[in-house]
Amino acid sequence: MQIDAKAVKALREKTGAGMMDCKRALQEAGGDEEKAVIILREKGLAAASRRAGREATEGIIDSYIHLGGKIGVLVEVNCETDFVARNDEFREFVRNICLQVAASNPRYVSKDDVPPSEVDKEREILRGQALREGKPEKVIDRIVEGRIGKYYQENCLLEQPYVREPEQTVSDLLSDLIARIGENIVIRRFARFAVGEEIATGKTDVAE
Repeated sequence: MQIDAKAVKALREKTGAGMMDCKRALQEAGGDEEKAVIILREKGLAAASRRAGREATEGIIDSYIHLGGKIGVLVEVNCETDFVARNDEFREFVRNICLQVAASNPRYVSKDDVPPSEVDKEREILRGQALREGKPEKVIDRIVEGRIGKYYQENCLLEQPYVREPEQTVSDLLSDLIARIGENIVIRRFARFAVGEEIATGKTDVAE
């Protein structure tokens, strides 16, 4: 079907996707803009995973001090170009990650950063709990893996529900930003300081 150039331009301004991508999405959606947005988002998320191999050496370090000075956070987020590092949307994302770390107190950036020995120890603890609860042996492994998933949600920044929109994870938020901006973006590391508590520091990079 024929797609009006104004509709393509409006969709591009709304999503940040390329002109041809917008045109194809509108054609696929039969001219329905909202359906086209969904199509672009799905394809954008796939594109984000392809961008993950690109080097991200620019970016910013941001900080956040909670009211009263009891909690402080430092976060480094990287991107591919200095142009994006100065982008307001990128900077707002970094600030939101600071707030996430302050509120949810993760210990690691991603699941890959958790030492295997720690995961093994947690599995043993969870298995013991399941046995004490009288769970059947044949379902214990499934129960343990489900609870390990909960452990990752509590301890890994990318797996946590985003505090401002709990229906999506921080990883979802990151993927959406990558799709809109068109560059690889990496939450590199963080440090959270709390008066009277042990400092928790993000370990290493997520996949680039």
